[in-house]
Amino acid sequence: MARSLNLSPSPSTSTLSLSSSSKYSYLLKTPTTLSFPFSSHHSHSHPLTIRSSSSATTTATPTAPTSSNQFRVDILSESLPYIQKFRGKTVVVKYGGAAMKRPELKASVVSDLVLLSCVGLRPVLVHGGGPEINHWLKLLNIEPLFHEGLRVTDAKTMEIVSMVLVGKVNKDLVSLINKAGATAVGLSGMDGRLLMAKPTPNSAQLGFVGEVARIDPTILQPLVNNGHIPVIASVAADELGQSYNINADTVAGEVAAALGAEKLILLTDVAGILENKDDPGSLVREIDIKGVKKLIEEKKVGGGMIPKVNCCVASLSQGVRTASIIDGRVQHSLLHEIMSEEGIGTMITG
Repeated sequence: MARSLNLSPSPSTSTLSLSSSSKYSYLLKTPTTLSFPFSSHHSHSHPLTIRSSSSATTTATPTAPTSSNQFRVDILSESLPYIQKFRGKTVVVKYGGAAMKRPELKASVVSDLVLLSCVGLRPVLVHGGGPEINHWLKLLNIEPLFHEGLRVTDAKTMEIVSMVLVGKVNKDLVSLINKAGATAVGLSGMDGRLLMAKPTPNSAQLGFVGEVARIDPTILQPLVNNGHIPVIASVAADELGQSYNINADTVAGEVAAALGAEKLILLTDVAGILENKDDPGSLVREIDIKGVKKLIEEKKVGGGMIPKVNCCVASLSQGVRTASIIDGRVQHSLLHEIMSEEGIGTMITG
């Protein structure tokens, strides 16, 4: 479109005229004069005067956002109530299962944690690493052994467990979170005496498999308060310095209780608690402690789900507001659980 630009210096003014055919003329709907002081090559200054050359009333046509941009804006807008609800609150996430083995799911968990941290939540990540431990045991020609679902851990196995969980899995996760834009700090139960371990009652069969004797969150509080993401490996030592392998679900529940967390989330390889274990469509969306205990009595909850449910009940009884068991095989399941009304798994309330 044609434009005319006329600079006419005079002893007192310099005039810039925009014709009505200019693409900027919609800004000048009526004959208008805009004056700005400007410096010339002369020793004194002149005002710069902009006049519209006609009374054109052309209006600008707003550009409609693309559908993808509009969708993104709508999602962010609808997330506001959930961000406000959880902003400044601590959320403890237990990470394991398929979400730890598949690269795309691992990337999904990391990006969810970073996003939650960016919008003001205080996430804490607790992890195990069973598949990685099994891989390294086999490389060293050590056969993994299990008793009633728990790893039999002799002295040699315990050494491998510590090396893999603390030295490899933990640092890999810290590196991924840092790379994604947040600040993660890797810890084990031994750091700062975060966790004190004790042997399980059936230690004769299990070896160095431990329970949490006590927890001191002193080292965690400054990290969480400063917006860092603690990443905790589920290994701890007893009073004599002997290392123990502790179930990561149990550690997550105890950490959540000690921090007064708003929410505990366990990432698993199932959709959640099922009313009928053979019917994936029978997912229980929300249930209280009394209801969970009834399901256990009726044998509707069994196997590997019982320790997870008991972990949730224990944390709720110590002040955690809600605990959820969600499907870690679904990408961005953390965001689904926190940023939606219906969630994605089973939420247990106290």
